[in-house]
Amino acid sequence: MRSIAPQVRLENAFARPYENAIATARTCYSSAGILTAADVSGDALADPGRRRKRAEQRDRIARSIYEAGHHTTLQHAHFQFALSNVSRHCIWSFLHSHPFYNSEQVSQRYVRVDPSQVAVPDMPDRALPLYQDLIQAQAREYETLIAVLRPQARAAFHERFLPSPSQQAAHERAIDKKAQEVARYVLPVATLAYLYHTVSALTLLRYHRLCDFYDVPGETRLLVTAMVDAVLAHDPLFAQLLEEEIALEATPEAALMERFHGDRPASATRAFCAEFDASLEGRVSRLVDRKTDNEGTIAAAAREVLGLARAELHDDEAIALLLDPARNAYLGHSLNVGTLSKLLRCLVHAHYTFRKKLSHTADSQDQRHRMTPASRPILVGHLHDRPDVVVPELIRRSPEALERCEALMERTWRTLAQLRDAGASAEAASYALPNAVAVRFTESADLLHLHHKLTTRLCYNAQEEIWRACLDEAEQIRAVEPRIGAHLLPPCGLRKAARMKPVCPEGDRYCGIPVWKLDLSEYQRAI
Repeated sequence: MRSIAPQVRLENAFARPYENAIATARTCYSSAGILTAADVSGDALADPGRRRKRAEQRDRIARSIYEAGHHTTLQHAHFQFALSNVSRHCIWSFLHSHPFYNSEQVSQRYVRVDPSQVAVPDMPDRALPLYQDLIQAQAREYETLIAVLRPQARAAFHERFLPSPSQQAAHERAIDKKAQEVARYVLPVATLAYLYHTVSALTLLRYHRLCDFYDVPGETRLLVTAMVDAVLAHDPLFAQLLEEEIALEATPEAALMERFHGDRPASATRAFCAEFDASLEGRVSRLVDRKTDNEGTIAAAAREVLGLARAELHDDEAIALLLDPARNAYLGHSLNVGTLSKLLRCLVHAHYTFRKKLSHTADSQDQRHRMTPASRPILVGHLHDRPDVVVPELIRRSPEALERCEALMERTWRTLAQLRDAGASAEAASYALPNAVAVRFTESADLLHLHHKLTTRLCYNAQEEIWRACLDEAEQIRAVEPRIGAHLLPPCGLRKAARMKPVCPEGDRYCGIPVWKLDLSEYQRAI
């Protein structure tokens, strides 16, 4: 990187993660009860020879269980990292591309972005001015768009909340946030972020093994190396479990990218994008597959949990017991206990697959729903020579904002081509892509976890683009499976059905619309 490298601080960790893993393994076969890290280390033994033998036994067990694939012992120890100077692109491409982590990350929706805080990847000197000029233009346009979008954001806001002299200052702050939320679409994915990121010892080993990976292997490698170094400083024994990194060129993805994209013309990629977009049939997210009898299957599963024959509990009532908040008290509360409830676990048997197209910034939110996994693309394989972006509704409502956005996207794609001509790699050039760049992928989910996702993202406080995708999904399920679809609602709709007060759980963050009174077909919003 030409900019400052990712910064890593190990904030919290198990005291002895390596020896904890061995202690948990030995406990499985222990007749003496639970063993501890101190038990397997031999530290308390007075005889140096016995201490050495105990350490040899510890390391022998560690290698044996690791090589045999018995890795659950490595999921007990966790590491909490404080990360900064990490690009949004790296977070999307790597840190949040799998299910086994937790992050709390600075929000571009609510925190004004400092446009100077951007990653600058390694590139030839002659390419650097092109990159920097574009990044500065994107930053200027971000600031300009916030101002340009304020009138549209104000109009949309006052469709929800009547102007009030006593609330004017608070309203103006909220309006500014709404304009800022949409203006961020023109910022580059190179924009830096800071976050807490927590993973298990097992996940960190996986990070190390596959850190040299698309889309941004250079930055990812720097980040993971710093994370591993921080852990080794805390517990040097952990080094014994590290495998050698798999080189990018040794991965199947790299071989296939070279085979199919080495000399691929831009027209071929445009054809793929056009084919994909046509398959959406005008939707953001289209239902393309599902199990043949989702409703019957979950109804039968409910009877099995309760030990009832069909004559005692017919399908309609069984589905209501699972999904109607008036019948199932779990569903009106904010704490999701679905994976623990014997009844709600019946929902894992219903399954759906969606094909969808989101912006990079909206997909960064979508992927945080780790139990609705997707096959996200190697993004550089989707790029071609024309602007390919998702434009938010608020920008579409402002002719000036739309014109400015389109002009900047044209300039961005011209500069991407110029960067490549100047010798910049596809990886380096991709950092200049805007948050608005289109990401196309397929996503699948069981009903238990999809229900939770739709509950949170159908709320009018959810970001508009991911809200629209979730609305597509709920409407399509309702059309083909009405007994399930009737209960796919935002939190206020579920709480109303459960007769809980207040109906909206958001408190002073209330969106201003009594959404619980609306049918899905009546949902509409620009902010």
